[in-house]
Amino acid sequence: MSTLLERIRRYADNRGMMANLRCVLVESKKHRAWPVLNRMGIDIGDDIATLVAGLFSAHPDETPSGNFGNTCRIIEQRRSEKRSDDNKLTPTERRFQHLLSAEPGNELHERIARMVFMAKAQSISVNYEKLLSDLRYWNDRTKTEWGMAFWAPHAVSGDEAEVV
Repeated sequence: MSTLLERIRRYADNRGMMANLRCVLVESKKHRAWPVLNRMGIDIGDDIATLVAGLFSAHPDETPSGNFGNTCRIIEQRRSEKRSDDNKLTPTERRFQHLLSAEPGNELHERIARMVFMAKAQSISVNYEKLLSDLRYWNDRTKTEWGMAFWAPHAVSGDEAEVV
């Protein structure tokens, strides 16, 4: 379990701190989150930690399972219930593709934030522990794992195949 998330959870009931922590998600208000981040022992220069802290403060509904691809798949399922069965990509699929092709840094962080807010709007939990580690080690393997969780959730991943 991440000590970062343990520290954030400790303050989850403090509405004032959570409101200030959400400011990290708005460029012009980031400075309002710095005292809170400092109190929590989070380095204000660590963009990934501050992003996850801000997202958690905005949508604290979390799950211990799955990765962010699972979260996006559930968003897709709920948004496309009334969709016809054509071969075109849905808006959520296109958004997810853009997320996977995003450059590390601000572009990726903005796309992740949009999807977390979509999850919040539909009461879908997020695995912040896994999101934190995936963003720290953003690479092709992470993208593939997310893609498999989104488009092929019942396929056996390489790691699971080795265990069996």
